[in-house]
Amino acid sequence: MTNSNLRPWDLDLAYVPFYAGVGNSTGFSDPVFRRKFKEKSGKEVEEDITEASKMWIGEIFSGAAHSWEELAHLRENWSGPIILKGIQDPEDAVKALEYGMDGLVCSNHGGRQCDGAMGSLEMLPEIVEAVGGKKTARGEEFVVLFDSGIRTGVDVIKALCLGAKAVLVGRPYAYGLGIAGKKGAKEAVQGLLADLDQSMGLSGIRTISDMSKSRLRRCNYGGDQNSSN
Repeated sequence: MTNSNLRPWDLDLAYVPFYAGVGNSTGFSDPVFRRKFKEKSGKEVEEDITEASKMWIGEIFSGAAHSWEELAHLRENWSGPIILKGIQDPEDAVKALEYGMDGLVCSNHGGRQCDGAMGSLEMLPEIVEAVGGKKTARGEEFVVLFDSGIRTGVDVIKALCLGAKAVLVGRPYAYGLGIAGKKGAKEAVQGLLADLDQSMGLSGIRTISDMSKSRLRRCNYGGDQNSSN
């Protein structure tokens, strides 16, 4: 399997900033990674940014296999909450609960990883049915969050009606940040919240707690197309 960061569009545009050392500050500032890199190369990270970048990418990004037991290791060594992101399968949701996670994010990472992958909203109801409302090992409710494609207030409503406790918003705030910095990011989120408020009013939904599956109807129309772009 090739590294998932090597997407055709990124290669066409020569846009893979991690290989130039951009966006790797988490690894480059981590004493454990710095020690491992020095042991392997005999150099400090700053002496060979390219090789350090390759090593960090190889360790942290998808392409390397990870086991469920690693989650148990995290749980044993971290007393705070752990939310597992990227779950698309009810069986994996159950395993996340069994291995001590406090919740999960139903997400396909914006639809950018695998051609033909199921949309997150398609899988959300099954995942909520499998683990929604169940108790964690610490006695708290296992939380199901939703990510991937939240752009409007109606998107938020759909996810909450299907059982998500909350949604994650990725690209919209980043677009705002890119256009106008902190002010742009704030206004992007404010716009989404305003759209949510208006959409709730137009749908006759007074509060978040009023959202349920009964509010939704699935309609398929001729010519509907799915896209991961």
